[in-house]
Amino acid sequence: MALPHTSDPPRRARPWALLAVVCAVLAALTLLADGVVGGLFVLVVGIAGAALTAMGTWWVVSHRGAVRLVGALLMLGAPVAILLIFARADLWPTALLAIALWAAAVACARTALRAARRPDGMRAAVRADAPRSPVLIMNPKSGGGKVGRFGLVEKSEALGARVLLLDPEVVTDVAALARQAVADGADLLGVAGGDGTQARVAEVAAEYDLPFLVISAGTRNHFAMDLGLDREDPARCLDALVDGEELRVDLGVVGGQCFVNTASFGVYAEIVQRPEYRDAKADSALAALPDLLMGYAGTTLDAATDENRLEGQQALLVSNNPYSSPEPMGARRSRLDLGVLGVVGIRVNNAAQAADVALRGAKAAGLHLLTSRQVVVGSAAERVAVAVDGEALTMPTPVTCSIRPGALRVLVPRGRTGAPPAAPPMQWSEVLALAFDRPTRRNTP
Repeated sequence: MALPHTSDPPRRARPWALLAVVCAVLAALTLLADGVVGGLFVLVVGIAGAALTAMGTWWVVSHRGAVRLVGALLMLGAPVAILLIFARADLWPTALLAIALWAAAVACARTALRAARRPDGMRAAVRADAPRSPVLIMNPKSGGGKVGRFGLVEKSEALGARVLLLDPEVVTDVAALARQAVADGADLLGVAGGDGTQARVAEVAAEYDLPFLVISAGTRNHFAMDLGLDREDPARCLDALVDGEELRVDLGVVGGQCFVNTASFGVYAEIVQRPEYRDAKADSALAALPDLLMGYAGTTLDAATDENRLEGQQALLVSNNPYSSPEPMGARRSRLDLGVLGVVGIRVNNAAQAADVALRGAKAAGLHLLTSRQVVVGSAAERVAVAVDGEALTMPTPVTCSIRPGALRVLVPRGRTGAPPAAPPMQWSEVLALAFDRPTRRNTP
């Protein structure tokens, strides 16, 4: 998302932008210190090494046997070979200094762009009254036993909440459990568990327009992270029961089922479907990827958004509000109330395209980043695999994804850390404008 228009960037952004420009210039001068030929040699070898590493990685994940072995050797050997080449040419000090200066330039540029942004975090809708009959559903196995380790049952009951503890040995319909709690008089629903369980209970809370409490007792807690909750100590989420405020956030919908984070189609969804995935994720993924990526198993996907059409995609990820980068596993959403879905589509058929994605990221031809209020996913197959907040499902095609703006009332502690700011896109024209105090026109999509 582009920076909002401003003719007077914040003063704190300008020093960082100037420092970014200085570091970038010094990186260029460092390459030229050994002459034009030496600088070009460092640059060309570095780019070639990155491309070869990406190609080797592609062969590892998309092939088996001898080709996978060659890919592994290339993936590991290319960086080592680059260092040896630089050492033999006595250019490694130049290369390392240039890399360090360029990394500093990028870090300073991102800091400047982030400082220039107007505050855009979610705002609390209202200060909430303490619930009188809260009901919290807890999974004792979630997150490796966080419920017991942090004493969440005892602490919740001490605050007046009724706790429904799930039996790990029994498959429980948590949505039905939540509906029964509402019928028994609950005026708040909460979950200490994974994001899949959070989503199913959140759907019920939205249906009855009740506040929803997120307790970060899952493994990754992506939803809690993007709400700005404490993931290290889930007991702190309970503070909302006595001193809380409400956020209005969106809910994603896929095939009629709500999700709080993502609905994945294609390669990842096919892997999650496999029975062996839960017990040996890495091994089962490596075993399945060659067939899925090379088209011997699974199906390619088409997606129609509000304004675009993606065809022949190997993987599609639809998120409840867009992530700050195309790698949602390590990215964050600073907003959950924009009323749009994030869409990431990928199509990589060979090593050259894999190298293009590795070198150019979101600008690569094989990677598509979009936003849309609705996404219709089609396939030649009658049913497709869908991973909804990590849960394995299959759905009849076409599958419609949509968003329900402001559907969920989330109760959060007033003293929470807050959602982190999204990492801004790297646009050097913006950095130069900030450094030299030149107004630029920036459009918000």
